[in-house]
Amino acid sequence: MDLLTRLVDKGLRGESATREEALAVLATSDDDLLAVVAAAGRVRRRWFGNRVKLNYLVNLKSGLCPEDCSYCSQRLGSTAGILKYSWLRPQEAADAAEAGVAGGAKRVCLVASGRGPTDRDVERVADTIAAIKDRAPEVEICACLGLLSDRQATRLREAGVDAYNHNLNTSEEVYGEICTTHTFADRVRTVRSSHEAGLSACSGLIAGMGETPEDLVDTVLALRELAVDSVPVNFLIPFEGTPLSENWTLTPQHCLRILAMTRFVCPDVEVRLAGGREIHLRTLQPLALHVVNSIFLGDYLTSEGQPGAADLDMIADAGFEVEQAGEPSLPEHRRTRDGGTAAGAAVQAGTAADVAAQAGTAADASSGTAAGSPASARTDLVALRRRGAGTDLPPNA
Repeated sequence: MDLLTRLVDKGLRGESATREEALAVLATSDDDLLAVVAAAGRVRRRWFGNRVKLNYLVNLKSGLCPEDCSYCSQRLGSTAGILKYSWLRPQEAADAAEAGVAGGAKRVCLVASGRGPTDRDVERVADTIAAIKDRAPEVEICACLGLLSDRQATRLREAGVDAYNHNLNTSEEVYGEICTTHTFADRVRTVRSSHEAGLSACSGLIAGMGETPEDLVDTVLALRELAVDSVPVNFLIPFEGTPLSENWTLTPQHCLRILAMTRFVCPDVEVRLAGGREIHLRTLQPLALHVVNSIFLGDYLTSEGQPGAADLDMIADAGFEVEQAGEPSLPEHRRTRDGGTAAGAAVQAGTAADVAAQAGTAADASSGTAAGSPASARTDLVALRRRGAGTDLPPNA
């Protein structure tokens, strides 16, 4: 397929797919799926070899969020039966993080619900980082605390935070349809603040919220323009008790196309397979490892993932290796001499071409999902987290 040949050539040079090419990837047929995965896999291996980076989530404060993000089980008005608790004490968070590191995680992601932290909250997180680093000095720390000021971003960097996560989630065009309590521009501003403070910028998307292919592509292109270092690709977990609980529109095949499109737009960036993979990719999860180079280990914020041991088996069985502490995650040209990130990396856009006709027509361009709906929505696969942080039970790592 001329499209894939061109995208591989561009990806091997670190050049981004154009908007037209990215849309064409989403429009490829199921018959071409393995070819699409193989092509994205060549680009993935060029920049990341056979390594898989493991990340582990610690939910520092769960539920009771004042924001109304439609996809979130912790949102204002959610009736999902999730765990709800206030800030974990530093040693409690360190216990949870220690389990993830013991399971192979290179990065611990500290997350707290809410619009954004107060200065006192930032100091809580600083104390928590100190407790974690006391036990695991080499572990990377990513914070995800909501909207952030420039001063707070700088303080987190001083406290030992390596990266800051704040997802764009969807395109600017439709952002107001999923959230009314803050804007797309607010999120962009936070990503930029973290980047300018010297933090590695981590920002991604959620697929399956009713978006179009254009929305998906425009979101990934916006992430590329922001020069983020890692892109978590989440697939909507339709929690009962949230406005999007009936949005069961993704197929495993379409999820793989979304991942491949992200890889072609962001060839030399960490692409992370994130929330919802067990529910929507199901038995095709190992194929995704040929496209992404990073996953979350174990459970998520308010839902359970597959057992950590199963994640490790999947990685090994697919012929990949867990990335070790001390190994650089990003290609050399995206790192500075002191190990930080190459902030402000230029986006290299390829030449636009009319490729949609070559790509097949199996995708429904008006809905953003593969033609038709899944044969049956596997609502039984959504399991609320009842272990780990905020409970007396051991975590899944």
